[in-house]
Amino acid sequence: MSPSSLDFTADHPLTSAIQLLGWPKASRAQAFAKWLESQSLTHQLKPETVRAASADASFRRYFRVDTAGASLIIMDAPPDKENSQPFVEIAALMRTAGLLVPEVLAWDSAQGFMLLDDLGQDTMMQVLDTAHAENNAALFGQALEVLLTWQQASRPSVLPPYDAALLQRELQLFPDWYVGQHRGKTLSPAQAQVLQTSFFLLVARNLAAPMVFVHRDFMPRNLMMPWNTQEPRLGVLDFQDAVYGPITYDIASLMRDAFISWEEDFCLDVTVRYWERARALGMLNHDGWHNDFGAFYSAVEWMGLQRHLKVAGIFARLGLRDGKPKYLADTPRFIAYIRATCSRYRELTPLLRLIDDIEDHQSLSGFAYGRV
Repeated sequence: MSPSSLDFTADHPLTSAIQLLGWPKASRAQAFAKWLESQSLTHQLKPETVRAASADASFRRYFRVDTAGASLIIMDAPPDKENSQPFVEIAALMRTAGLLVPEVLAWDSAQGFMLLDDLGQDTMMQVLDTAHAENNAALFGQALEVLLTWQQASRPSVLPPYDAALLQRELQLFPDWYVGQHRGKTLSPAQAQVLQTSFFLLVARNLAAPMVFVHRDFMPRNLMMPWNTQEPRLGVLDFQDAVYGPITYDIASLMRDAFISWEEDFCLDVTVRYWERARALGMLNHDGWHNDFGAFYSAVEWMGLQRHLKVAGIFARLGLRDGKPKYLADTPRFIAYIRATCSRYRELTPLLRLIDDIEDHQSLSGFAYGRV
């Protein structure tokens, strides 16, 4: 993009700042420049300070811009690729529930630009002590507080249902993208039947759980350390895909993370703490879960298995279709998760054998795979 493609002189500070953000089309850079200028007076922005803040697995990007006294966040979500309406609606739902989420200060729905308040600089992921799990107990306690607050606000017919059709569509990403595209394998009819039988079992088992509000990507990378050190709550991001589904999903997501792995004893410790608090709130009066942590933990593992299969497919798709190869580096982590869970349950032995066939009988044990 040349400086002349913007309505500013080549030495205008905003021209340089916007160029550094990188744009697939000059027309979108031009639209962003005009929108940013239009918001400057109302929100006391300093447009020339705009800079990259973060990106995620979608087509959304986030920028930070200074104001007269602090900073704000800008979401760049091209409307032909991202629907921002759920973000706005779920942000309001979460705020009503008592969660700390970004406040929408301005939104140009036609162009896909949104101005948000800035919750903080660091995610929970960035401040974790990855070498000493026990040192993170307080942080995970804060994460559980967020999760339980969210779940207690649950009611049906508000968010889309995490139903059998959606669970099945997610699972299908594994054979389509991980097996077929990433591993380059074509399943035999017998292997395809094993996979589909396992999928049917997973969906049925998981949908038997109590239903609550589900963030759907509840993990340290989407939890924020707030600027205000007096704020006891972690901020919550990336919630636009929230649904109404199994209570086991978000705790499984938190402890079997996409980007960092923990030893089993730490996963058990945090999950026990969640179980104790959730049952005290009357949220686990199901199938003996209230009195039997083992039964509850088994359900969490089965839910986690669905997520692991889905995410392995998503990460393969991100690497192969969307040109984001860094995600492929984490797919071994999910195969390790999958194998660990399948090895515990007799009903999942056929799936374990199939995974070993897909992986050419590679022995992947433990959880320390991919990027940490």
